[in-house]
Amino acid sequence: MRVAVTGTPGTGKTTAVDAVETDLDVVHLNEVIKSEGFDTGRDDQRGSRVADMDALGEWLGDRDCLVESHLAHHFPADRVVVLRCHPDDLETRLTERGESVEKARENAEAEALDVVLSEAVANHGRESVYEIDTTHRTPEEVAREIETVVADEREPSAGTVDFIGWL
Repeated sequence: MRVAVTGTPGTGKTTAVDAVETDLDVVHLNEVIKSEGFDTGRDDQRGSRVADMDALGEWLGDRDCLVESHLAHHFPADRVVVLRCHPDDLETRLTERGESVEKARENAEAEALDVVLSEAVANHGRESVYEIDTTHRTPEEVAREIETVVADEREPSAGTVDFIGWL
């Protein structure tokens, strides 16, 4: 089984996944991109590396794992967890970790517009997507929610978090 944990940068994916108790191997795709050199260059406008999605997909193969990244929903998965965070909190988190105000605002707008959620549903169907709002929750609380998805103890919940009013 493969479970993808995805979301807009700053929603708490890495921290929450590190607290998940599971028998699945945990794969942090952003670390794989760096360690394996799976990028095709730099997007200077966004200040980030451009992932080589084909190389990542080949590297992942059909392994069973808990895969984490803002890109995780672009690969085959049995279940997809989309972490969400209120755009105001998301902006604060991103600027506190050193992102530019412009990049933080762009990600907050993407969060309000459900960009990652929409992509996850388009790629995997509503029946495989689970939303978890991380706003004002500890990583451990979020990890316990992820564990319920891994254990198939909760129903899919795409479309239950709404931040569009923030715009």
